[in-house]
Amino acid sequence: MPDQTGIARPALLDGYAFDERYFDEMFAARERPRPYCEALLRALSDLPPVELGSLQSRVNRALLHEGITFTVYGGDESIERVFPVDCLPRLVPASEWEFIERGLVQRVQALNLFLADVYGRGLILRDGVVPEDLVRGCPNYRPEMEGVGVPLDAYVSVCGSDIVRTHDGFMVLEDNMRVPSGVSYMLACRQAIRRAWPRAFRSSRVRPVEQYPSELLRALQSLAPQVESPTVALLTPGIYNSAYYEHAFLASEMDIELVRGSDLVVRDDRLHMRTTHGLRPIDVLYRRLDDDFIDPRAFRADSVLGVPGLFDVYRKGNLAMANAPGTGVADDKSVYAFVPRIIRYYLGEDPILANVETHLCREPAGLAYTLEHLDDLVVKAVGESGGYDMLVGRHASRAERDAFAEKIRARPANYISQPTLDLSCAPCLIDGRLEPRHVDLRPFVLHGAETRVVPGGLCRVALRKGNLVVNSSQGGGAKDAWVVEDDAC
Repeated sequence: MPDQTGIARPALLDGYAFDERYFDEMFAARERPRPYCEALLRALSDLPPVELGSLQSRVNRALLHEGITFTVYGGDESIERVFPVDCLPRLVPASEWEFIERGLVQRVQALNLFLADVYGRGLILRDGVVPEDLVRGCPNYRPEMEGVGVPLDAYVSVCGSDIVRTHDGFMVLEDNMRVPSGVSYMLACRQAIRRAWPRAFRSSRVRPVEQYPSELLRALQSLAPQVESPTVALLTPGIYNSAYYEHAFLASEMDIELVRGSDLVVRDDRLHMRTTHGLRPIDVLYRRLDDDFIDPRAFRADSVLGVPGLFDVYRKGNLAMANAPGTGVADDKSVYAFVPRIIRYYLGEDPILANVETHLCREPAGLAYTLEHLDDLVVKAVGESGGYDMLVGRHASRAERDAFAEKIRARPANYISQPTLDLSCAPCLIDGRLEPRHVDLRPFVLHGAETRVVPGGLCRVALRKGNLVVNSSQGGGAKDAWVVEDDAC
């Protein structure tokens, strides 16, 4: 039966649990789709239930064929799994996307200025805008970077910021600025969904994302020392890294060499890679290796993944690296609380995208508030990612909360807390029917000679009913994110 828009309601939507507590990405109200979702819903209504199941199967087969996997670490074991992708995309209208894009560009520009300052003159610290002990004491602060010249002051060339939406609007949940991952899954989702559902894709007038590798290469090349045709290489820890698929994929798409530390050597103050024709100098290194491991002489002496002497080459200006060492201080979850002040300090502008209210357990008031309201807060370790070492108080038992409280008391500076957000939902195909699941969005920002954001991103989804943690390591999956025109109906 058609609804009030004239669109036949798909049978598999019967019983769809629309919940007014959460912003629904497809429906403005029960039975009423958002205007920019009407074309997709119309295509959905034309599919028999068996065909929708076939659509999901085609998406799964495409991902399996491409070998798109991720690794879950736990205990002494690691498990490789095919990346779960829901066949129904999340739609973002162009007007909302342009707002997100402006906010992300503003944020990345301000954080690059912050990094150049804290490793340089330190004015923001002297002026008391951000506590100096917070920055200098951050585990990811690298004193070795003090006074080091960074090409274009582009400390962060690749950023993946996590955007969430509630009824209050869009907010940045966190910034990922060290070795952000997930872009290969964004591209794989797009390719799989477009091939499996071409008519719906065309009718929705979706903005492209396929240009990401070429734009990434341009951003990297813009960092190079003064050479006519810079040589770019991607440094990977190797095949056992959870994101190795992405490393190999991006190197192939950019037509650059994928190298490990053992493939590289320092000669005459230059970084070289070994080839069958001898040593070849490298001008730009896109490193997907944590700071600690890039150079055993400068950082962890026991690292066998990096290159002895690499950091000295970098410090002398004979190599560009993306992202620069020491960028982790800008995505520390305690520093995150000060990003609105950082934006105002450097740009003289109010933040376009809001932060989530954050309580610092390093401060007595923040610690007391966190411990008193633990049942309704999300607590995170400041230097962790991937959903590890965190507590969602609302979903934890009393014993789990008590145990986590002891961890907080033992190391208060290691934790922050935030309110449990009512994350927006989007329909997912679950056991042959559509059910709402919580989602976020990780767009990718490229910063070099200019700043660009590819229209879309990795839409992560908490596939377990009622779960708020979208990380793949915690049972999450992904959707394709379609940026469409506001009137795409």
